[in-house]
This record gives sequence, structure tokens and C-alpha cells, in this order.
Amino acid sequence: MPHIYIDGKVYEAKQGQTVIQVAFENGVNIPHFCWHPELSVAGNCRMCLVEVGMPRRLPDGSIQVDENNKPVINYFPKLQIACATEVVDGMHVRTTSEKVIRAQEAVMEFLLINHPLDCPICDEAGQCKLQEYAFKHSRGYSRFDEEKNHKPKRVPWGPYVIFDGERCISCSRCIRFAKEIAKQDVLTFVKRGDRVTIQLHEGTQFDNPYSMNVIDICPVGALTSRDFRFKARVWDMSFNDSICEGCARGCNIKIGVRNNEILRVEPKANPYVNRYWMCDYGRLHYQYVNENRLTAPLIRDNDQLVKVNWGEAISSVVERLKPFSPDEIMFIGS
Repeated sequence: MPHIYIDGKVYEAKQGQTVIQVAFENGVNIPHFCWHPELSVAGNCRMCLVEVGMPRRLPDGSIQVDENNKPVINYFPKLQIACATEVVDGMHVRTTSEKVIRAQEAVMEFLLINHPLDCPICDEAGQCKLQEYAFKHSRGYSRFDEEKNHKPKRVPWGPYVIFDGERCISCSRCIRFAKEIAKQDVLTFVKRGDRVTIQLHEGTQFDNPYSMNVIDICPVGALTSRDFRFKARVWDMSFNDSICEGCARGCNIKIGVRNNEILRVEPKANPYVNRYWMCDYGRLHYQYVNENRLTAPLIRDNDQLVKVNWGEAISSVVERLKPFSPDEIMFIGS
């Protein structure tokens, strides 16, 4: 198996893996927007640029070493995208060099030129890659005073998904998901340059049973859910791991809760069950829980259920059980 050195640490790779795949599997963070472990490589965001080099070889084929007996590395003059660079045995990669940092700052500057300052009202705020990278990898200020480009906003793609063209960074994740995973090839880029946006093919709807997964994989707030739109901020919710009971597959899920009310269900990655996806039915199936959920003890009084506090409920149970011996009592929990 090939071995690769990332920031001085050696990692074992599988044949044919790319640099970003090896980094992802070993917990090494390489910033990226367009790459996703379940989708084909697009290589269009350029955020994952890294320095790549190989040991310098002497005419006899041996590896040249320095005074510390370490191999001398020849780094390519041009940065490479980690998502499309296949690992070669002995490859060296630098992810935090000055050259890489300058490239990341330049990429972020270009992305933010026309990106609207919607964070205060955006559902993705708090879990947005663009927001995160703006803090970690951008210059921290803007050099542009011109008016930003305006594109279509609040565009319905189907029954569940809303598209905001001004927030879109053209990563193409949604296009590739529709074509490769959902098998509904109805999304495409239109126009060019800073006017590029995404549209549905004429006369189509993005209404496949897995359409809402594009909301999860969108790295910014360009795709939002009609169901969750403007309901809550993510930092006001707690997220609990669970299993979807909509069908026998048992997709792993995360349930977003605020004030004991379920507001959102989204998939939790599990390569052996549901990978990174779940169906729209399972995602929206939670709503019956809020309507029928018991939030306080109930005691039957004259054929009616009356809400009481826990002290009254326990006292009532004790009184009703007193006439019976332990052998006559059985509890059923559900």
C-alpha cells in the first residue's frame, strides 16, 4: 500500500485514493466545499489546494538526503487540489504552508465578493462551512465596495426545497447528488462567470423521494427546507442521535429539539445502513410526535384524563396499588 506524508506525519493509503480521502479518513482537516465522500469529484471550488512534492532522486535512482539524513523534497511549483490528486507512494503534502494559506485567502475572497450578508436570517448560520472558513481562512476584511450581483432568491425547486441563488457558491453538490444518487438529472448550471446560477430543466420539478438531502450537503445556506425554514437557530437546539422508525431500514438520524419540541430530523452518517442519506418521508415523519406527545402525567377521573403534577400522579398510583400484593402487579412499558 502507498504511504503519504501529510504535514510531516505518515499515513497508509489504499491504491487509487486521493489526498483528501486519506486526510478525511485520518481526521486531517483540509478545507473544501465541493468535495463529498459519496459524490464524484468536481474540483471546482479550489478550496482544497495543497502543496504536493516527491523525494528528489539522484541519477543512480537513490533518494537525496540533507545534512539531517532526511529526504530532500521537490514540491511542485503549482498548488494541487487535494480532491483530485491521487496518492503516490512517498508523496509529501503540506496543508498549512504560507503558499497554501495565501491561496485559501484568495479563494475565500472571491467567494465572498458577491455572497450576501444573510447570516442573521440564514437557517445555515452556525453550521455553515462558508461562515466557518470565513473566520479560519479569510483575510477578515473586504476590499470590494461595489454592489453585489443579484440573482433569483426564494426559488421553489419542488415541494420541500427552496433555492437562493445569491447564496449559492456553485459547488455543484446538489447537481451531482440529483444525477448520481437520486437518479433525477434535472439540475444544471446556467450562465457563466460571476453570473452563474443553478436552474431546473424546463418543465421539471425536483421532487424525488430523496430531494431534501441536498439541503444537508449544501455547504452554505443556498438550499433550505420549507418545513424548517425560519423556525429556529441551530445553537438553540439540542441534537440527539436516534433511529428512524419510518421503515425497516432503520436509518441513523439526528433529532433537533427545542423546548421539548422536535423541529428537525436529519441523517447521521452510517456507511453500513443509510450512508449519508435518508428519504423525505422519514425526515418529515416526526410531526405526529409533537401533536400527540404526552408532556405531563394524566389521571383518569370520571372517564376523563386530567393533567396533574408528578407528586399527585405517584400518590394516585400508590393508593390504587395498595389493595394488591406484589405477585398481582405487572407493569408494561412502551
